[in-house]
Amino acid sequence: MRPRLVLGSVAFSLLAGCGDPKPSAEQLALGQKIYAQHCAACHGAKLEGQPNWRAPLANGRMPAPPHDESGHTWHHTDAVLFGITKYGLTPNYAPPGYQSDMPAFQGTLSDDEIRAVLAFIESHWKTKEVLDARAEMMRNARR
Repeated sequence: MRPRLVLGSVAFSLLAGCGDPKPSAEQLALGQKIYAQHCAACHGAKLEGQPNWRAPLANGRMPAPPHDESGHTWHHTDAVLFGITKYGLTPNYAPPGYQSDMPAFQGTLSDDEIRAVLAFIESHWKTKEVLDARAEMMRNARR
């Protein structure tokens, strides 16, 4: 094999590994299980969220949004979704004083378990419009 071809193959292999890897079937199954245990009660078994999720509840807090494509979850970067899941809606992810029923899962779920749940949720985003918009957002976030 020629040196250029070898270098080209190595470069291609390295670049191919730069994107987010597809989650494994095991990771998705774990995410589905954890979602059912910790998330579905508020966000819905089918990721549909609570009714009237855009309008405040009587206590002033917002209902749990859907995690399917009808919601806004896919509008957030992976880092933001990870942070909200791990730390809750704290001032890094919401305005100071914001009150939310979203718990922090730090100490309950490991980082790998949080990533599995997020991979499970993301696996439901399938339309070209959502995937294209999300890809552009993630590219911009890496700049």
